[in-house]
Amino acid sequence: MICRVWHGWTTPENADQYEHLLRSEIFHGIAGRNIAGYHGIELLRRPTDDLAEFVTMMWFDSIGAVRAFAGPDYDLAVVPPAARALLVRFDERSAHYEVRHPRELV
Repeated sequence: MICRVWHGWTTPENADQYEHLLRSEIFHGIAGRNIAGYHGIELLRRPTDDLAEFVTMMWFDSIGAVRAFAGPDYDLAVVPPAARALLVRFDERSAHYEVRHPRELV
């Protein structure tokens, strides 16, 4: 299992709008691609001193499945124009971690 981790920051004023865009459009668009080996996305949010930080964690069976999502340069962040318009800054590249001990559901 591979976890793809990415960070983006927006202003507090744009945070709710950005989260709504993710949840109502972008995440559904990703799921609608029916990528073999894709197992969903999680969204984290926290306020910082002057911005709102967002973290996405996407779950894939393999790096091959990540490539099916992101293309051959699979580390490159996938940030649609509508999201870029609301972000102050973001990771240009995503990080990929091999999941060594998966979380257990209780």
